[in-house]
Amino acid sequence: MPLALVSDIHGNDRSLAAVVAELERLGIDRAVCLGDAVQGGDEPRQVLDRLSGLGWPVVLGNADDFLLEVQPNSPEPVTEAQLEKRTWTLEQLDAGHLEQIRSFRRRIEIGSVLAFHGSPSSYDDALLPETDDDSAWRVAGFDVLAGGHTHVQWTRAIGGALYVNPGAVMSDPPEFAVLTGRSVSFHHI
Repeated sequence: MPLALVSDIHGNDRSLAAVVAELERLGIDRAVCLGDAVQGGDEPRQVLDRLSGLGWPVVLGNADDFLLEVQPNSPEPVTEAQLEKRTWTLEQLDAGHLEQIRSFRRRIEIGSVLAFHGSPSSYDDALLPETDDDSAWRVAGFDVLAGGHTHVQWTRAIGGALYVNPGAVMSDPPEFAVLTGRSVSFHHI
């Protein structure tokens, strides 16, 4: 049964709606969101409401956690513009939306798929095609490792598992991936 991988929506509900429509057209009703769903765009409330209605499991990304708490030891510098967008975003959300974000998990297991944002141990880790040290992504017992964070569609073998990054829903055009067993197809709308 196919599983859609979506990531890095960053508060862009129009792009998320386009992805959902394409998944419906393809007949795919199972999906997981790999994090960074809310912060950054102009439609944070709409994204959370749509995700709630879809019932997809959602991974906690670094940008999602940034809404809950500004981490003093963030590996990325926090800019004044990011803090202003955070304040604006929080003004758009109610207590239920914040509780929804608190319910996002750092890792989600779906059969033999392990879903996370950056790496299985940290939403801040970034794996790129040119990354040599993939030790943070070597986790036994899974056929597929699904992560986002870098907004780049790509795949490679890590140990005995297939690593898949579906790209970013907020990209132009919106991107996602469909996983069927260990086969992956990348999509642009």
